[in-house]
Amino acid sequence: MIDQGTIARIIEAAEITDVVSDFIHLKKRGVNYLGLCPFHNEKTPSFTVSPAKGIFKCFGCGKGGNSVNFIMEHENLTYPEALKWLAKKYNIEVIDKEETEEEKQQKDERESMMIVSSFAQKYFTKFLWNENEGRTIGLSYFRERQLRDDIIKKFDLGYCPDGKTIFTDAAQKEGYKLDFLEKTGLTIKRDDWLRDRFSGRVMFPIHNLAGRVIAFGGRILKDDKKAAKYLNSPESEIYHKSRVLYGIFQAKRELTKTDRCYLVEGYTDVLAFHQAGIENVVASSGTALTSDQIRLIKRFTPNITIIYDGDEAGIKASLRGIDLVLEEGMNVRVLLLPEGEDPDSFSHSRTGAELLDYIKKNEADFIRFKTKLLLKSAENDPVAKARLISEIIRSVSVIPDTILRSEYIKECSKLLKVDEKILYDEVRKNKSKKDQAFRRSGVKPPVQKAAAQPTPKPEINEGLKVEEKEVLRYLLKYGNQPLFEVEKEEGEGIEVVMVGEFVISEIEGDGLVSKNIDFRKCFDEFKEHLDAPDFNPSIFFVNHPDTALSAIASDLLSEKFVESKRWTKAGAYTEKEEDILDLLIPRVVYEYKLWKVKEMLQNLEAEITKASESEDFEQVFEHQSTYINLKKVEKFLSDKLGNRTFI
Repeated sequence: MIDQGTIARIIEAAEITDVVSDFIHLKKRGVNYLGLCPFHNEKTPSFTVSPAKGIFKCFGCGKGGNSVNFIMEHENLTYPEALKWLAKKYNIEVIDKEETEEEKQQKDERESMMIVSSFAQKYFTKFLWNENEGRTIGLSYFRERQLRDDIIKKFDLGYCPDGKTIFTDAAQKEGYKLDFLEKTGLTIKRDDWLRDRFSGRVMFPIHNLAGRVIAFGGRILKDDKKAAKYLNSPESEIYHKSRVLYGIFQAKRELTKTDRCYLVEGYTDVLAFHQAGIENVVASSGTALTSDQIRLIKRFTPNITIIYDGDEAGIKASLRGIDLVLEEGMNVRVLLLPEGEDPDSFSHSRTGAELLDYIKKNEADFIRFKTKLLLKSAENDPVAKARLISEIIRSVSVIPDTILRSEYIKECSKLLKVDEKILYDEVRKNKSKKDQAFRRSGVKPPVQKAAAQPTPKPEINEGLKVEEKEVLRYLLKYGNQPLFEVEKEEGEGIEVVMVGEFVISEIEGDGLVSKNIDFRKCFDEFKEHLDAPDFNPSIFFVNHPDTALSAIASDLLSEKFVESKRWTKAGAYTEKEEDILDLLIPRVVYEYKLWKVKEMLQNLEAEITKASESEDFEQVFEHQSTYINLKKVEKFLSDKLGNRTFI
């Protein structure tokens, strides 16, 4: 047990902002700090830290508490374990009774695997420095790679002795169970046959955010064509490679401080950057970049520069990662090193200042990077250029923020010399295709909001507005009609996008589904039956067992269509509605969105007034920031519709 005096000292020393900043990127907002919640996936920050009160609170998932509670929740620790974690961070001595054998056995499997991994790291590191084999083979290799001793020690590098079960035998002799050696992947067991997984390899321990060793990477030094050059720990209870970044523990403070992350490919790339004095760097460790890894970076900074080798493999790796980073709403830049160079070799020939200067001068935003790269192959070939445009617009279409997406479209229009309207149409097609893919896979597409909104109010049912009626009327009347055609990827033919698919994708994709009960019922029912081959919207809803929906369908379908002055001129021939759906449907959707944005602006004005009256100026500031963003969206939509608006 930890005595109360020590507990009081730990809690007093553990300043909440300092503790939380080890794990997520915080920005000051008034007297508090704001960041993305580490306990649930969110795109708009709702995680608040109050230094004055010494607490954190997420208004998204509801979790909250003090520094100890945060560590307990984040690291999955008990109360005493969290206290010890904080005591270690602040160099406070904890006098605790020694655990009995029975208590050691009661530790859960996860903790036991952590303990075994910690022992392995210490064993490999000690062997590297103290044993003749470790020094002559392992340490010599690291020094040949021009790594200084302080970097080798900083990352706990080591060496696993060459032999069948030298490490396994040593671990068992110290009392570590074979069961956990096998589960962590340190030992391979086949019936009665045992083998050290990393025998004869230099070792790169992989740490989690808290600095605990959870896995290893091992590089073979023998010239053995049958053996893999690099070998990693297998997936386990404590290690999921798709959620881990090499060097994140050593980089997290600098990521927050510099507000930028350099993403490289391998272990030695990270080590070389640190040796050059650049610590805000992590590696995907040779695996394909994943959304979980990107979200891990986003907790510290939204800005990322991808740095890969200048060869063909490096270029492909950069292209694969760009769309994933954009999809998470991050700001991405790309740097390709000269051919034949990798971050490791390139950094050794430059000082840290020279390396940073080179990155600053040569990194490019993803549009310029892709354009410059792909234009080389396009030259004067119009077909190749068309493919180039499609490739770049595919990346633009995954950007969740509407305003940022529109800015990139403007940039593309200038660089590629293509009309903005054409590019907007391409983005819309890509979004529709993506939503179709989600529906085929059975996975619900992610909801992307145009801008942050005030706290949602309860559902209302005060009658459908004109804009809501128009959207529903077109869904009921033409929902299963074709709207436009898109070319499938890799020239696999033509795909038809239906009216219903487009409308649902546009409205739901921007998080603008009305809270009106009747509208939501119709909208959700339509979406649910969209892929049914025999779905006829008008018949389905007119005969719906819910009398309210049946009445709405009957009213909307019986209303006489009134010709708009926007589409006709006096005495001019008027085209049939179904003949100009490609013009009507996008406009109706834009009008609906504009109405929703104006509604949100009105709600915000009321919230700002309320916050001002209560002198909650922090809330006023937040609402005003959201208001400005919404006004930009309003202007964009108004421009699309040919209306005048002012910001």
